[in-house]
Amino acid sequence: MSIEIKNLSHVYQENSPFEKKALTDINITIDKGDFIGIIGHTGSGKSTLIQMFNGLIQPTTGTVLINGIDINDEKTAQKAIRQKVGLVFQYPEHQLFELTVLKDVEYGPKNLGLSEAEIKDRVEKSLRAVSLPENLWENAPFSLSGGQKRRVAIAGVMAMEPEILVLDEPTAGLDPKGRDELFMQLKTMHKELGITIILISHSMEDVAKYAEKLIVLSEGRVKFTGTPREIFQHTIELEQIGLAPPQIKYIVNSLIEHGFTLDNSILSTEEAATEITKILK
Repeated sequence: MSIEIKNLSHVYQENSPFEKKALTDINITIDKGDFIGIIGHTGSGKSTLIQMFNGLIQPTTGTVLINGIDINDEKTAQKAIRQKVGLVFQYPEHQLFELTVLKDVEYGPKNLGLSEAEIKDRVEKSLRAVSLPENLWENAPFSLSGGQKRRVAIAGVMAMEPEILVLDEPTAGLDPKGRDELFMQLKTMHKELGITIILISHSMEDVAKYAEKLIVLSEGRVKFTGTPREIFQHTIELEQIGLAPPQIKYIVNSLIEHGFTLDNSILSTEEAATEITKILK
C-alpha cells in the first residue's frame, strides 16, 4: 500500500480564538515497502500528520490517498482502509487491558468477525513476528518488562494484518537493550513481511541506523526529504530548527578538520571505526 499526501493543511479549532495551524501545504509520497522516519522539533506536526494516514484526523484542506483512494471521501469504505493502516501510539502498553497476552492480541481480530481458526492463526503469527517467547503468551501483560509490553501492543496491531505500520516514538521509555531489540524486530518484520513502516522518533541515531528515507518537518511544513545520508548533510539547517545529526557526525567532522581523510557522510560508530582503522594501518 502507498500513501500520497497532496496539498494538505490542517488547522485546529479553526475560526476560534484558539486557532492553531498544525500543517501547511504538505506534499509527500510513501511507497509500498518503504521504511520511513519522520523527524522534527516538538510541535512540528509529526503526530498530527500520522493521524491523517488512517483518517483519525481529517485535513482542513488537501487529500490523503491510500493506494490511490481518497480515504476521506464519503464514498470510500473507510473502515476497510483503516484496517490496513495500523497506528501504534506512544506508550501503547498503557492500552493493554486483558488478563493474558493472547486475549489482548486477539481482541482486534475478534471484532472483525473472523473464525476461531483465523483468529488463532493471526495471533500466533503476530506474537512470533515480534519475537515474544511462547512461554509468556498466557501471562498477564502487566507482568512483562517494558520492552515485552511494547511488543505485545505492536502484535495487537499486527494481528489486524495492516499493510502499513505507523509507530509514534515506539522506543520511548525503553532501556538501550529494549530499544535495540525492538528496532531489530521492526527491521526483520519490514524485510520478511514486506510491510511499509513509518516511524516517528526523536533519536537521530535510531532513524539514521534503521530508516531508509527521512521526512523532516519544521513548523508544520516539510523541510527536507531524502535518505539519512542526504538529510544529515544539512547540519546547520537542522540545528536551526532544533534538531541535531547523530553524535558521530560531529566527531567525524572534527576529525576531518584535524586532517583525517574521512567520508563526511558517515552516520554510525561502526562505519567510523572501520574507516579510522583503515587510516591507522
